[in-house]
Amino acid sequence: MDSAARIVHVWDAPTRLFHWLVTALVAAAYATWRLNWMFWHERIGDVLLTLLLFRVLWGVFGSETARFSRFLASPRAAVQYLMRGQLNEPARRAGHNPAGGWMVLVLLFLLSGETLSGLYVANDIVDVGPFTDIAPASVANTIAALHTIFWDVLLAAIALHLLAILVYAMALRQNLLVPMITGTKLLPQSVAAPYIVSPTRAILIIILSAAAAAALVKFL
Repeated sequence: MDSAARIVHVWDAPTRLFHWLVTALVAAAYATWRLNWMFWHERIGDVLLTLLLFRVLWGVFGSETARFSRFLASPRAAVQYLMRGQLNEPARRAGHNPAGGWMVLVLLFLLSGETLSGLYVANDIVDVGPFTDIAPASVANTIAALHTIFWDVLLAAIALHLLAILVYAMALRQNLLVPMITGTKLLPQSVAAPYIVSPTRAILIIILSAAAAAALVKFL
């Protein structure tokens, strides 16, 4: 690390809150399913949907390190990054590296698929929602099966994510968890500090996301 390194604010509060709230809610969703507390399981799904919609919008209108346009590289670039063994590069990056950016996208996709399919499965049980009334039985069965498949693949992706964090911590002496808690990172002077958006924008986006989630819940 450059001797002129300084502490830089890299992760805004909304991004960090999203990360830890989703972590807690996924664990809670599993626990409520195992305990057959389906009322709470469904409410957790509603909150997750709101947060996922927020993260998609935040990926367009949020702070620099949260924007998809800033951290999503081509799949080829992500593979080349891993093949070259440049795993020490995050120490010189304010945000995600090319491989980490794709992991974010994969996790968001799996969480969205699990949440949306779960909403339909729940509505199919209580017979509410216009889509439930018109969907053929084969479609309903497919959605129910997808809910299980998404969960299994999501667990595998989470395990891979945790393994990457462990590798960085033990082999490369880089703690990826602390910056997601504090929002700050030690970076060289040559790395520009990212632009951080006002929290007011996050409040407006979460309100919009909650309204959109409520509409989706009613529809599904």
